[in-house]
Amino acid sequence: MMATDKAGTGRELAGQVALVTGAAKNIGRAIALELAAGGAAIAVNTRASRAEAENVVQEIRAAGGQAEVHMADIADADQVQAMFDGVIARCGRLDILVLNASLRQEVRFTEMSFEQWRQIMAITLDGAFHCIKAALPVMIKAGGGNIIALTGDTALTGAVGKVQSSAAKSGLAGMVRALARELGGHGIRVNCVSPGHINTTRPAHRSARPDAQGLIPLGRWGEAQEIGAAVRFLCGPGGGYITGQTLHLNGGQIMF
Repeated sequence: MMATDKAGTGRELAGQVALVTGAAKNIGRAIALELAAGGAAIAVNTRASRAEAENVVQEIRAAGGQAEVHMADIADADQVQAMFDGVIARCGRLDILVLNASLRQEVRFTEMSFEQWRQIMAITLDGAFHCIKAALPVMIKAGGGNIIALTGDTALTGAVGKVQSSAAKSGLAGMVRALARELGGHGIRVNCVSPGHINTTRPAHRSARPDAQGLIPLGRWGEAQEIGAAVRFLCGPGGGYITGQTLHLNGGQIMF
């Protein structure tokens, strides 16, 4: 079962193991660092950015945490299974799965090839399928776990040049809701975190962006660390009664 921070030490995830896909940089990096700050051991996944992933591992270890790199293309079922087998063999458990890996691609639908369509679907939806299928046996056996999928505002609003990613992220949100119903009886919570406009440059800054004025009530873009904090909250005891939900972090640009 998942650990709780009864002593209020700020390490509410101590004893847990988290795998974060696409964790070599930007939002994935911030999520990995935040979960590590909560006490979780981190499997830092990347498809190709080994050097950057190693830097994330060193940041976590320098702060006293545990982490290691796991190379895998999550669109490849065999690579995913090998990665999960490696995590379980090394750590003996998996409590948290964060589906963050994505591919940035903008192309108008009239110019889009089927291969470009499939690239996005393979990472976002096929990748989620492979990772969740690999994670469930150990989570079910343990009696609980957390699965967090990163979506985005375009799943609701759409965007020019992003038909494929809008469709994929919408599908991922639907997948999360259905899984939350199927897996609740096993103590597994499944949620989405949907970032709006986020600064992904380092060092992070909180200054207002010109294009945020009048569009975002808070008057600024968000920071990657704020996404990491939201994921950490959902995985901790404070999020214990939350499942099948989408947490929107967009400064109020989209309200419900």
